[in-house]
Amino acid sequence: MYKIPLSKPDITGKENEAVLSVLKTSSLSLGKKYIEFEKIIAKFAGVEYAVAVNSGTSGLHLIIRALGIGEGDEVITTPFSFISSSNCILFEGARPVFVDIDEKTLNIDVSKIRSKITKKTKAILAVDVFSQPADWDELKKIAKKYNLYLIEDSAEALGSLYKNRKCGSFGEAGVFAFYPNKQITTGEGGIILTNNKKIYELCRSMVNQGRKVKNGKWLEHVILGYNYRLDEMSCALGIAQMQRIKEILKKRKRVAELYNNKLKNIDGVEIPYIKTGNKLSWFVYVVKLTEKFSDYKRDKIIKEMAKRGIQCGNYFQSIHLQPFYKKEFGYKKGDFLITENISSRTLALPFYNNLTEDEINFVAKNLTEIIAHV
Repeated sequence: MYKIPLSKPDITGKENEAVLSVLKTSSLSLGKKYIEFEKIIAKFAGVEYAVAVNSGTSGLHLIIRALGIGEGDEVITTPFSFISSSNCILFEGARPVFVDIDEKTLNIDVSKIRSKITKKTKAILAVDVFSQPADWDELKKIAKKYNLYLIEDSAEALGSLYKNRKCGSFGEAGVFAFYPNKQITTGEGGIILTNNKKIYELCRSMVNQGRKVKNGKWLEHVILGYNYRLDEMSCALGIAQMQRIKEILKKRKRVAELYNNKLKNIDGVEIPYIKTGNKLSWFVYVVKLTEKFSDYKRDKIIKEMAKRGIQCGNYFQSIHLQPFYKKEFGYKKGDFLITENISSRTLALPFYNNLTEDEINFVAKNLTEIIAHV
């Protein structure tokens, strides 16, 4: 049992009461909370439509399918992300084409995208990694020039701003995710965001077994669909969390700033970079260790921190070097040098809303001691 875990959801009496109130009704699925939650998130992100789903992964899958991306198509994306951002492309028989990342923002390097575009390219799927907004102005220019769809995986960036515009509102469609370590949680869950009515209606149907969006019969299925719905209890939890969103984002900013102040002068540690014009909502707090701590030494630091009751992690592993991707596509070390280098040096520290300054001091003190002796 860790003294300080890597993450912890911020659940109050408000959330407990919201979930219990649903359990006292006869409507545990496809009820009023489902629609209410969607409207709250759509308004927050500044988009017209939202479709709640059981995970961010499901949301990305439905977007890929709604855009007609399939067998033989290619989608340009990043190898530095949670694996679902590329898996969702494979679900429909298309192929993810990786582009290396910017070593500062850790997002897809827009300067390298054009060289990867072919006749098979149908879309760019960019990720707001660690809540850092991608370079959306340049991504939109590229997508427009080459007639490509633009998809935003904003699973980690609810509340982040790119030039004062909310993440989740760029491109044809995007997603947020609500796993317990995210800015808000519904336990499991995610949501599709779009201003495109056709995408909305297709996703609305597919999320519910392919039924008609309007005036459809319960056992009549007009297209291939899935059971990707989000239940009423989860939606009630999400509503209660969104009612506290300003408080939650303020708490996360406080923790990040405390970490920045404690760690900025530690030799061997580089605190998170924030690009000018971006405002982070702080999904995780990930530092980069200097080159001498890569791979084995980084992993040894994680083990030593664990011995002292502090849970840390190695966010993210390179997707192209995951066993499945190496076997399926023949990727090897050296294919994406910046991603591989960063992946070997990232260290996620405990990060959650109610982390105290004493606990942050404890993390910083032990990290400093361990780094000095590894």
